[in-house]
Amino acid sequence: MQEQQPSPDINSRALAMLRIGVGVLFLIFGEYKVFGTQFTLHGGFQYWINRFLEGGVYPFMAPVLRGFVLSHATAIAFLVAYGELAIGIALVCGILTRQASACGFVFMLTLLFSSDYPGTGAPFWQYFGASLSHSVFMLCFAAFLLGRSDAVWSVKALQSKPQSRA
Repeated sequence: MQEQQPSPDINSRALAMLRIGVGVLFLIFGEYKVFGTQFTLHGGFQYWINRFLEGGVYPFMAPVLRGFVLSHATAIAFLVAYGELAIGIALVCGILTRQASACGFVFMLTLLFSSDYPGTGAPFWQYFGASLSHSVFMLCFAAFLLGRSDAVWSVKALQSKPQSRA
């Protein structure tokens, strides 16, 4: 005899709505990079890395961006583009949400250290203010990692529903 699943509570629905919303944003971010060529093949990625290097990179990340990232720019641009698209698809569909969230968390951490440095003389609170564009996504990914964001409105939830027999 199968155990009846309780109806999803409001928190499960709220977390699923946040998961899908973040997923849609990442679909948008990844879509223009994957289906256009400006970011991957025509210098868009390099433009952003150089802009980070001009102002906003944490000092320990500057040699990584100059030495490794720029010397492998095209490959990393494709990794970023397809990575964002994959994170978006996974979150919207509720497939491999924990794995996608772990990748998203690491990606946002990388972007935070590459572009959100407030400067050497900044007060402590400005580090948080400067990081809002990435730290908010990091918090979302952490919630998806810790919670069961795929409990409702996901492929996993649809597959686990008992089939009615006619």
